[in-house]
Amino acid sequence: MVKFTAMLSIIPKALQVFLNLCLVLLAFILAFLLMKELTIFIQMLVTVGTSDYKMFLANILIFFLYFEFITMIVKYFKEDYHFPLRYFLYVGITAMIRLIIVEHDHPIDTLLYSLVILILIVGYFIMNITPLERPNNPWFIKKGEEGRVFGLEGKNEGT
Repeated sequence: MVKFTAMLSIIPKALQVFLNLCLVLLAFILAFLLMKELTIFIQMLVTVGTSDYKMFLANILIFFLYFEFITMIVKYFKEDYHFPLRYFLYVGITAMIRLIIVEHDHPIDTLLYSLVILILIVGYFIMNITPLERPNNPWFIKKGEEGRVFGLEGKNEGT
């Protein structure tokens, strides 16, 4: 029984190591793609006669998407194997902006993409105004009323 319990404690550690190795590999792949995007960006700047500003903006936003994903992986390792939610929101907002810039032929789709951005921004706002730690008492119970609400009036008095 002791060997089985020891084996069960090894499985999460082995999976965490596997996950970390995969994320490091992904970070290197993203860094390579980031450099590739940077060279394409420089070529677009140097090439005379390239006036496709949509493609230019799309490449800049792809660059930022790679950058945000790499930043998210770095934060994962710095914050004890935890992905902060705000980075997912950043990536979602940037991806939707890129989609609006690249594919804006259909007004209804553009409106829907804009609504998605609004929802992500509202989610980010709610996340920022919400305290990180939950209060001890629910918001609907005033201080000093805990005992009365749960039927404990007078239980602590006189002790």
